Amino acid sequence: MKSAYAGAPSAEVIGRVLDALGIHGARYSVDNLGKYSNFTHLVRTENEARQARKIVLRRYNPEKYEAGHDKHLCEFHALKLLTARELPVPKPLLLDEDGSLLGLPGIVTEFVAGRTIELPAEAARWGQMAAAAARMLARIHRTPFSEADKRYLMNDDVEVAWFIKDRTIPDYMRADRDGKMVWHLVNEHWGRWSPVEPRFAHTDYWSGNILWQGDEITAVLDWEEAGYGHPAADVAYARMGYFIEGLPEAADEFLRVYEVEAGWKLSDLALFELAASARPMVSPTEWFAHPYMEEGFRRFIAGARERLTSAA
Repeated sequence: MKSAYAGAPSAEVIGRVLDALGIHGARYSVDNLGKYSNFTHLVRTENEARQARKIVLRRYNPEKYEAGHDKHLCEFHALKLLTARELPVPKPLLLDEDGSLLGLPGIVTEFVAGRTIELPAEAARWGQMAAAAARMLARIHRTPFSEADKRYLMNDDVEVAWFIKDRTIPDYMRADRDGKMVWHLVNEHWGRWSPVEPRFAHTDYWSGNILWQGDEITAVLDWEEAGYGHPAADVAYARMGYFIEGLPEAADEFLRVYEVEAGWKLSDLALFELAASARPMVSPTEWFAHPYMEEGFRRFIAGARERLTSAA
């Protein structure tokens, strides 16, 4: 069903944004870059001196809000922290906390050129880029944050195991052949990991959120679920994606390079891999377009279960 809030930003909205950025008298065009939890549009401008600029408007869909988590505040604050460390992310320009500028709460950023590696068509290339993706994640995890910053970010040590919060097995996990096992193991072991320094996290680190030009990463996108917590959460989610694409060797390469670059070992990774596996269980038809994808997913779960139970 189409959202009641969907559609391109109005001429009035774009005019307010351009005025706020000091872009006056410019011609512009608008392209849709996607929608789900937010509506993202590219605005191309050109003034009378033929000076061009590209900006991105991200307006957050109130039908996809999560209680207690303001995605626009989270993303804008995360981008400020990351740009201060010169990580490749879109530069944050404007924050609209209440929708008075954009019509919906949202943010405006600079446009970053590049393209994603499309899956499953370019799965082989995604596997080849595993080392570069791992090095970037290690850089992200070194981003400093303060106690004050936490009010904008997700606590990943809680959020990535959302399915155990109410102590009952969700129906989608009951319907999955491994779901009840995953739920019981995560419920039993969650929070019992070895002490580790909380790290800044992306929480949705996969190929669709990374832009490339050649072999170089130009930007990591979509920081609306940025968080802090155990670094294994991001690594587990990325590794699951490689398994689903039939690339277990790339998953191992990702882990090896990440641990070298980060300078620490992820001794509790198996638990976080089981937690990550709950995400595809919510809507398996969206995750497994081909039988080999579910086969890789089951292999991922089996390996995590074996490592977790043998270490117990």
